[in-house]
Amino acid sequence: MGNYTKESHYRSVLKGISWRCIATTDTIIVVLLITTINGEPSIENALKIGFIEFFIKLVIYYVHERLWQKFLVGKSVTQKQTLYKTITWRVIATTTTFLISGAVLNAFDETALYVALAELVSKFILYYIHERIWLRLPLGRIRNFFLRTK
Repeated sequence: MGNYTKESHYRSVLKGISWRCIATTDTIIVVLLITTINGEPSIENALKIGFIEFFIKLVIYYVHERLWQKFLVGKSVTQKQTLYKTITWRVIATTTTFLISGAVLNAFDETALYVALAELVSKFILYYIHERIWLRLPLGRIRNFFLRTK
């Protein structure tokens, strides 16, 4: 894989939206599973957490993505660098999930902690795969596709 070239803001937004769709679906499933295991299943709380998380984390993701842009420009992106990026995102995102879950569930207790920890594992894998797929998409191809359809 060649040297990393700076991505456009448009690509970062699209990448963020694609990630948030995957991640929010995972969050809703995780919250539903954890609340069911704890004897208090709530699709309403799962959807609330997912909805709030989608928008808050989309902004945080964009900032995280742009900071990594500055770090990676001109470098060859290795699997190790993707792993480091994944770790930094998981620390930020898992902490945010814990805070959002605790706020929606009205308790920063075991349930909020279990949601965050379960998500830590599932999203670590999903995020890494998402990053590697986006590295394979050529820069400009997405923008050119949308410009041609107008």
